[in-house]
Amino acid sequence: MYAIFENGSKQYKVSEGDLLKVEKLDANVGDTVQFPVVLTADEKGIQVGKEVENVKVTCEIVSFGKEKKIIVFKYKAKKNERKKQGHRQPYTLVKVTAIGAGTAKKASAKKTEAKAKAE
Repeated sequence: MYAIFENGSKQYKVSEGDLLKVEKLDANVGDTVQFPVVLTADEKGIQVGKEVENVKVTCEIVSFGKEKKIIVFKYKAKKNERKKQGHRQPYTLVKVTAIGAGTAKKASAKKTEAKAKAE
């Protein structure tokens, strides 16, 4: 089973036990955080939209760090304008502990429940 969740206007595909670098979070090492799920998929099929609105990905914060340095060089030809900058993006390393799909229902299950109530 895997899930796709959104954080920091980026989407990540994860399974249980994965280690992942996400945008820096305001929490401490060892804390658990939850992210809302956009899509889940398993052997039964794919679920999106209303089917996964209550599903959460639970992660444990492992560490904090900075990415490898990148060089930003701005240059204008024939103007003697040069500007060199470096940047290191901060990140949070998280471990996926659970994908909470227990509260999600399939659309077909909802339809059968509605038919049973109508009869």
